[in-house]
Formats: sequence, structure tokens, C-alpha cells
Amino acid sequence: MPENDFFPEIEPFNDGMLRVSAIHTLYYEEVGRTDGKPVVYLHGGPGGRLSPKYRQFFDPEFYRVVLFNQRGAGKSTPKGELEENTTWELVEDIEKLREHLHIDRWMVCGGSWGSTLALAYATKYPLRVIGLILSGVSLGTDSENQWFYQGGAANLFPDAWEKFLAPIPEIERGDMLKAYHKRLMGNDEKARLEAAKAWSIWEMSTLALLPDEAAIKTYEEDAIQALTFATIECHYFVNHCFFKPDTYLLEKAREIAHIPCRIVQGRYDVICPASAAWNLKKAMPSTELRIIQDVGHSPFEKTTVSELIQATEDFKSLFVE
Repeated sequence: MPENDFFPEIEPFNDGMLRVSAIHTLYYEEVGRTDGKPVVYLHGGPGGRLSPKYRQFFDPEFYRVVLFNQRGAGKSTPKGELEENTTWELVEDIEKLREHLHIDRWMVCGGSWGSTLALAYATKYPLRVIGLILSGVSLGTDSENQWFYQGGAANLFPDAWEKFLAPIPEIERGDMLKAYHKRLMGNDEKARLEAAKAWSIWEMSTLALLPDEAAIKTYEEDAIQALTFATIECHYFVNHCFFKPDTYLLEKAREIAHIPCRIVQGRYDVICPASAAWNLKKAMPSTELRIIQDVGHSPFEKTTVSELIQATEDFKSLFVE
């Protein structure tokens, strides 16, 4: 175990671009041991991007860690592209990356939307998944999105909610996802940027138990990243995360209940409330659910970091032959 919060900073021993369709090319990287036990980390969003800190959840002397930017996000190209950008195409991208790197089976980790994608991948390719480590669980349901984008979370963050409402006329506020989608996909560049910043800052304002001013400032100052993040995320949520029915993951969870799984969940997670993790635990009874009492949604809050690293340490046992 590391003495501090994270394992030491580390640079990739390999990175590259993988063409996954006629349109999309993914950036990927590997850190740790070249002959280490394989694990893939899935970032949040949709439309988020890699952070170097994700590399530091894993013991570099044991793991071979694969990380990549999902379609349209981060260093993947074309940036912000929505065509051929759905949940199930992302699932196939994970599988293409596994094959490209000549990995037979791997542990799958992800937080927030990354947890959604990890579960979707496991339902499609259960034989390729050694174990699951999830944080800030989202099941991609309409009720979760209604909570966050239609006023539920506003009861805890009324000041931030007012700023989220601001770009939308009162007559359109009955369906905030639809209203934001209209602006983010429109031709008025000023309105697009205003909506993108408001969307992104709303999420960053609710990210952690204590405000993450650096995250908020990033999206206030980086219009391109705000637009990429907001546009892709809204595209997914307006389309019910491309699940039919929207409760698909919870219904399919029983079929992957045999896969070892640990969930690290913030008690005060406003973006992805603990009810989703609780429901997943009930569908997958052998899953170990650790509800952390002093954190919100961010995977970088101190106690969450400790619990995620404990999970990656404990799950080393899954690789014992």
C-alpha cells in the first residue's frame, strides 16, 4: 500500500491511437508493468477525459493498467463527434482495445459513467471480466437523470441550480435535458457555449462534499472542453444512455452476479445517489458495497482514494492461479 493517498506519479510505457471505426480513433495508454496483471480503467462523463491521477489507483509493480479516452473525448478524434457514439459502440471499443493489446481477460474499473460502461461491457463480455471495481455508481436510468437534471439535486444546491437554470427560458424548464439539447446542438455558437459552460459548471459544483474550485474553474476557462463534455453527455442522457429499457443494466445484473465486484460509494454523492449502488448490490448479492460516510461523488476525495486503492490491492487475489 502507498504511504500517501496515491501510488506515485507514473508515465505511460506505451501509448497510441487505435482506429475503431471509419470515423473514430481512440487514444490509449498503458502504465505499470509490461508483464503485469491487466486492468482497464473507464473514465466518466460521458464526454469526460483521462486524468493522470487515474493511473495512481494501481500498484505499478503488479498491474498493467490500460486507460483510454472514449469516442469524441480527450485526445480521441474527432473531438466532440456524436455520430457513431453510443454506449454499445463504446462497449465494442473496449473489446477492440483488449484484442489489440493481446489481453485475454482483465479486471474492469470505472467511476460514475465509467461504472455504467463497465457494467454494460460485463453484460456483453462476461467471460473477459475477472472482476469489477466501481465507484459513484450510475445505472443510466431515467430516474437518475431526472434527479440530477430536473430539480432533485437542486434541493441541496439551490445556488448552483439557479446558474444551471439561467440559460433556459422558464417556459422550457419542464424538460431541462431537452432544453439543453436544443441549445447544445443548435447553430447559435454563443448560445451553445453559454449552455455548455452552465451544464459543466453545474456538475462540477456538485462533484464533491466540499466544493472543488479547481474543477469549476477549469470549465469556466476552457470553453472547448466544456462544449465537448456537455454535448456528449447531453447526447447520451437525452437518448436514455442507449439502454432499452432504461433499467437494462439492473435487469441484466443478475446474469453477472458471479463476477467479483466491489463498489465504493459516497454517502453524499449528489450526482449519482447511493440508491443506485444499493439496488445494484441487491441484484448482485455477492458484491461488496462500501458506503463512505464523508465524501460525495468525486473519486479523488481522500477517503474514496483510500478505499479504491484498498480495492485494487484486495483484488490482486483474483489473479492468483
